[in-house]
Amino acid sequence: MNYEPTPEDRFSFGLWTVGWLGRDPFGEATRAPLDPVEAVHRLAELGAWGITFHDDDLIPHGTPSSGREAHVNRFRQALEATGMTVPMATTNLFSHPVFKDGAFTANDRDVRRYALRKTMRNIDLAAELGARTYVAWGGREGAESGAAKDIRAALDRMKEAFDLLAEYVTEQGYGLRFAIEPKPNEPRGDILLPTVGHALAFIDRLERPELFGVNPEVGHEQMAGLNYPHGIAQAMWSGKLIHLDLNGQSGIKYDQDLRFGAGDLRAAFWTVDLLEGGGYEGPRHFDFKPPRTEDYSGVWASAAGCMRNYLILRERAAAFRADPAVQEALRESRLDQLARPTLEPGETPGRLLADRSAFEDFDADEAAGRGMAFERLDQLAMDHLLGA
Repeated sequence: MNYEPTPEDRFSFGLWTVGWLGRDPFGEATRAPLDPVEAVHRLAELGAWGITFHDDDLIPHGTPSSGREAHVNRFRQALEATGMTVPMATTNLFSHPVFKDGAFTANDRDVRRYALRKTMRNIDLAAELGARTYVAWGGREGAESGAAKDIRAALDRMKEAFDLLAEYVTEQGYGLRFAIEPKPNEPRGDILLPTVGHALAFIDRLERPELFGVNPEVGHEQMAGLNYPHGIAQAMWSGKLIHLDLNGQSGIKYDQDLRFGAGDLRAAFWTVDLLEGGGYEGPRHFDFKPPRTEDYSGVWASAAGCMRNYLILRERAAAFRADPAVQEALRESRLDQLARPTLEPGETPGRLLADRSAFEDFDADEAAGRGMAFERLDQLAMDHLLGA
């Protein structure tokens, strides 16, 4: 089987991923800075389709206006030379010390206004480079102590910010949609909108909810002990899965950002199975960190591994769904019944109450004795995942 990626696979990478220098809370950088232009060319050579960026990834913080265009022009020329696209962009509202208490929800009003202007400036660049999605990760929007933040007021300020940004892209005619990226903790002790469910509930309160969706990340859901495929399934069900971040995570701990497929391989299998069979048409975006043990040859091997693992899992998931034994096991597990509405067409509460077969004549003990055949089904999935 050929597991070589092509642009048709719609694989994309954040500039901050392959460009991560290897710093952590206990150690300095282990790699030299990566030129964004080199990142574009190397990812294109590996078969990637797109590259994404924070504003400060592309244009270093503090660059004067006179030098800003030079950075953009070099990047644009690399995109044109390789055919790479920019499907998404975002704003760094977490690295500079000014954001130590947040950006859109900072207690300091002047910091909030600066954060909005910084975001609007990069939205202009994102639209100029053809991005269709703008991700918003509020990594500093949170607190470590109870009295430090009035959460109700903070949510008011976050709503105010997103309503203004939606008004701005509408006025400018940019055609961008926003994807809110949930995360429970790290770097703040408790981050606002920590899960997919929190973000979906928040979006319903916005003035233009149609412009907003979610950007679930593997590690962010799993570090809270949540089921990532279930989270993206609910986002799909809500019509709000407009972008996602793929990486690897081993259980409830710090955000590991392993290459996709590392960590919880079974969850990765079900993620690919859902994306490929569920109609998701957006980018397969990798938000990972090459380990700080690696030099740049290891960085590119890690990036290639993300795509290769996805393609292997896509092949295994397709074989699983096509297997006659799996289809039989799915019927034995009565998945076809789950897809059938519980009520008959037009059935009312009164008609259900009048149906004796639904209660009076229903043999609960007999139904309780039926096996669900889930173990057989799950083992068949394991066989396909392991190539057995």
